Amino acid sequence: MKPTVSVVIPAHNEAGVIGTNLDALLAGAEPGEFDVIVVANACADGTARAAARPGVRVLETSRPGKAEALRLGDAACRAFPRVYLDADVRLDAASVRALARAAARRGVLACAPLPEWDLAGTGPVVRRVHQVHDRLIAPSRALAGVGAYVLTEEGHRRVFPLPDVISDDGYVDGCFAAGERVVVAEARSVVRPARTVRAHLARRVRVRRGNRQLARLGRPARSLRAGALRDLLAAREVSVLDAACYLAVLAADRVLTLVRGGRARWGTDPSTRPA
Repeated sequence: MKPTVSVVIPAHNEAGVIGTNLDALLAGAEPGEFDVIVVANACADGTARAAARPGVRVLETSRPGKAEALRLGDAACRAFPRVYLDADVRLDAASVRALARAAARRGVLACAPLPEWDLAGTGPVVRRVHQVHDRLIAPSRALAGVGAYVLTEEGHRRVFPLPDVISDDGYVDGCFAAGERVVVAEARSVVRPARTVRAHLARRVRVRRGNRQLARLGRPARSLRAGALRDLLAAREVSVLDAACYLAVLAADRVLTLVRGGRARWGTDPSTRPA
């Protein structure tokens, strides 16, 4: 069977999750339907072994960096459209098919699923932070921050060769006008955010670095609309306690940025590791 979709999965030290997520992706797929390439980049664990299974090609490289892994995987693809999927994000076969259908619509060059946040095991404060943030960005959500995006052949020509960017999804999002990219409600990605405030703040360091880099490239990240949190409170979509937790963590993030120049180090929580 000729593959209908290629799926590129860059994976840096993802042995703990890659197998389960690949099984979820392939469980509902026909043999040969998806062209799946896992790129184990600069791994110090058993990522490549954990990814090995029928229907998956595993490439290994000693060169670090997510952008490099995406380029390597992309060069090995056999089909369009192409799904670029984070190794720690779950996407099932039905969602891949929904994304492929959306990519076939006239004028669509890129698309992405809606995220579902796996908040199991998160602390009470950071859970409220994630919930508020999700509601704040929902009106402008597109290709960034959901762990997966899809490019058509024409969209691919606009993005690749992908430069060495920290925020690949932010860069890709900025390559398309609003009418060229769509969010596909029938497709869902299951995303596991930071479990603790400490891990969330550490992850924010990478987000800030990525946003600064995009700004230098002339593709600034989207900013939240002024008054958006106030509107959520007025509509009772979030509680006062939710908003207080969000603002307190935001203030801590800004203090750390000023005091440590954005280079805060919070230890080795696995949820803060680079891609």
